[in-house]
Amino acid sequence: MAKQNAEPSADGGQVRASTLELFFDLVFVFTITQLTHVFTHHPGWESFGQVALLFGVIWWMYSGYVWLTNEVAPTSSGRRTLLLIGMFGFFVLALAIPDAFHGTGLAFGLAYVLVNIVHMVLFAVSGGESATRAVKRLAPFNAVSAALVLAGGFTHGWVQYVCWGGAFAMQIISPYLIDTGGFVVRASHFCERHGLVIIVALGESIVAIGVGLAGEKITVPLVAHVALGLALAYVLWWAYFGMDDERGEHALAALPGPQRSTPAVLGYDYALYPLLIGIIVTAAGIKMSIAHGSEAASVATAAALSGGVSLYFLGQFFFRRALRLPRPWSRLIAAVAVSATIPIGVYWVAWGQLAALVALAYAAVIIDDLTALRADERSAYLPQPQLIRPRRTK
Repeated sequence: MAKQNAEPSADGGQVRASTLELFFDLVFVFTITQLTHVFTHHPGWESFGQVALLFGVIWWMYSGYVWLTNEVAPTSSGRRTLLLIGMFGFFVLALAIPDAFHGTGLAFGLAYVLVNIVHMVLFAVSGGESATRAVKRLAPFNAVSAALVLAGGFTHGWVQYVCWGGAFAMQIISPYLIDTGGFVVRASHFCERHGLVIIVALGESIVAIGVGLAGEKITVPLVAHVALGLALAYVLWWAYFGMDDERGEHALAALPGPQRSTPAVLGYDYALYPLLIGIIVTAAGIKMSIAHGSEAASVATAAALSGGVSLYFLGQFFFRRALRLPRPWSRLIAAVAVSATIPIGVYWVAWGQLAALVALAYAAVIIDDLTALRADERSAYLPQPQLIRPRRTK
């Protein structure tokens, strides 16, 4: 008898990510870039709220496409064509982001409706029987969310915030109002796809360094600041991919198929939201400070730099909690610790804040890894224990 928690076959869905999905993820790079631009153009709480709201409604549908390709592999010309239409819709969404609250809201709403329709059609036509039933239960909630996003495109001011906030709220509560057990979660593909999204988002922090240096004279202090920025991007990469990426996949794969949907939603859809917002805000902070590292940072810049890393660790805390991974509290402590570096940038210099941020974040990750090694936890990136063979005697 086959094991109950064995990985479902690739028939209908996928076990690993396809090159077409990687092509699809290029749109996400542009989305992250546009959201970073929104914050850097007018840094502050209002811009942060706009970024959080726009990314919220976009992330829900983008994650929905991960669920889609997990169930429906793009193996036919019809499926690929519909997926490319959805990709076009996401690209228009990204184009509309910078002025979504000041003139391009209707384009944003229409593109969102298109993305939603393609998602529903592909699931309904090509999904498995159980997934089709599940998505039909989900369809009314997605339709209401899309209608609210479209309605917000016709309005301005507080009405627009209410419409788009209502759409986001509808997305958040919908998994609690329906039975999502009909979806098949192929853990290897599902976790790999979300990991690729995180890599794409981290890539934006690298791009932000280059963009922030456009036209600047290359000097020793500037190169040192660049090194700190790259080091921070590396620490964020290591914090997730050092152990959590692999452990998350193992935890999800260990569950029986019908029991995977809820932890998948909590661990990857919900928990990755603050994590990805954190990357966006951190990238904005790097972009705003990188060329002026020897000067004091504004409150908005300093808060974006450290607050973004804090949000990243907070997302990891929720991720570990949702999938019952070891030591979620360590990421919560790290989130609080890195936020304490904000005054360094405000009252001293930006490079000092960045250096302290890298040191604290790195220390938090290293301490967690050492604790994992002592607990005999292993991953592909952590060293395996050496087998000591007894010396032969003559």
